[in-house]
Amino acid sequence: DRNEDMMFSGMRHPFLGVYKVGCTKEGKITGLDMKLYSNGGYSADLSIPVLERAVLHANNAYKVPHSDILGKICMTNLPSNTAFRGFGGPQGMLMMEAIIDRLAYEINIDPVELRYKNLCRDGDKTTYGMTINDCHLERCWNKLLKSSEYYKRRTSIEDFNKKNCWMKRGIAIIPTMYGIAFGLIALNQGGALVHVYKDGSVLLTHGGMEMGQGLHTKMIQVCSRCLNIPVDRIFLSETSSDKVPNTSPTAASSSSDLYGMAVKNACDQIMTRLEPYRIKCPDKDWNSWISQAYADRVNLSAQGFYFTPDIGYDWSKGEGRPYNYYTYGIGCSEVEVDTLTGDFKILRSDLLMDVGNSLNPAIDIGQVEGAFTQGLGLFTMEECVVLKDGRLFTNGPGNYKIPSCSDIPIELNVSLMDHTPNPRAIFSSKAVGEPPLFLAASVLFGIKDAIRSARIERGYTPVFDLNVPATAERIRIACEDRFTTLAQQKMSEKHKNVSERWNVIP
Repeated sequence: DRNEDMMFSGMRHPFLGVYKVGCTKEGKITGLDMKLYSNGGYSADLSIPVLERAVLHANNAYKVPHSDILGKICMTNLPSNTAFRGFGGPQGMLMMEAIIDRLAYEINIDPVELRYKNLCRDGDKTTYGMTINDCHLERCWNKLLKSSEYYKRRTSIEDFNKKNCWMKRGIAIIPTMYGIAFGLIALNQGGALVHVYKDGSVLLTHGGMEMGQGLHTKMIQVCSRCLNIPVDRIFLSETSSDKVPNTSPTAASSSSDLYGMAVKNACDQIMTRLEPYRIKCPDKDWNSWISQAYADRVNLSAQGFYFTPDIGYDWSKGEGRPYNYYTYGIGCSEVEVDTLTGDFKILRSDLLMDVGNSLNPAIDIGQVEGAFTQGLGLFTMEECVVLKDGRLFTNGPGNYKIPSCSDIPIELNVSLMDHTPNPRAIFSSKAVGEPPLFLAASVLFGIKDAIRSARIERGYTPVFDLNVPATAERIRIACEDRFTTLAQQKMSEKHKNVSERWNVIP
């Protein structure tokens, strides 16, 4: 039963961020003191590695010369929270984007200019001391800024807002920089098994699970490219520990990297054994070489293995390479908010991802679209409400809202960067599973931009907080007027004692 499942299963970890930030008058960030508090629930579960990734991603895509970031897990009387797509990364990155957004209006600088000034560049070092190589963030930023027609649309949005009292539009552009690797070093390994039969057909098995993300398709493509044969000659055996033992979880956006290299390793062994026949009979085809090798009793089966080299982080010393590389992306979204109801719609979203030399652009674009939609739920809809006795109130589709076809952008443009090879993964590709999720934060900050227009028009400060998810209720309250002020007064009078409130945000 879905209701029971949601009541006793953990959710994504809610985070609270407290910070101090310093910058120059030109907008260059000089220092950051941030404390992250994670609601772990009643047991540890995966709270520690989730917090580690949140801390390591707390600067998002920005260079902060001096950072002091402290993460703490809070034990609460709720079901143990656990991992979900992003694994703590979106929570940490969101804190930094909230800082940038607030800072821009505190020092009166365009948020786009402030973000651009502080973007990480090639050769920069992260807070944890890792040098950033092959960084294409600035190039991605400039390309999307142009293709999305940001400044042209900004002008039209300002005109729209002047002419409309209750409907307001906003736009925001947000970067993401996501580290690729498992936090536990032992998990950064993968295996594969390739059998070539005497009729020339190939049976491939690898350690990754197919769950609709296209991993099997990519592995067949890798095998096809390594053996130089058509994909219709390759058959895939479902993942099983009697074929490939000791598999790592299909997670951390690393499966294509790990199992792709393992498949290549197995195929390279077979191709090395076939090399004498290819040299001897260069005019023959694959089937002929396989027949000759079989007749000469050559082993046509190979086990492939791969582990990610040169990674690992020493938390006691604060040094090392926690990630193999980074996947970069930029998202720009334009929204329209009804300031009387808190309802909103996404008019347009432009997403650009740097995924290296994509193994399969169609699959990768689908991953970007899916991750963005999940992020849309995270940042704007999926609110977990717990009753004061600890029971989950939002325990089913009736009161826990996820994105539907009517919630996605009216116009959605997804593109992949070209000429950005990645030397640290299979065929110069990059991971794409989790990184695009944070691009949905552009919707959240687009909503804030629309709300800000309404607040300024009504004489309220443009500096305000909007907690996640940005539900209709929170959007309406943020669009301050005499009605929201009256409602806040009534609520304060009725629920002076916090223990009497029934809506507890975990």
